[in-house]
Amino acid sequence: MEDPEPDDRQVKDLQSFMETEQQKAVIQAAIGKLTETCFEKCITKPGAKLDSSEANCIANCAARFLDSSVFVVSRMMAKRQQ
Repeated sequence: MEDPEPDDRQVKDLQSFMETEQQKAVIQAAIGKLTETCFEKCITKPGAKLDSSEANCIANCAARFLDSSVFVVSRMMAKRQQ
């Protein structure tokens, strides 16, 4: 006995689910890259707490990383529409 073919709704639901999972993976990868980049740049001696200069460095690093990411995505979208 063969499995019945999925109907249009099931196919659309699966596509939507796959797109959502793909978006989650991209976000997780970006968070991992941000964490790695800012940790290496800002944390000189890991300890139980961040000192104020490390905390400020991480905040600035994360802001620059996010600004850069938004800029790159915006440029890619603009190029795609041309």
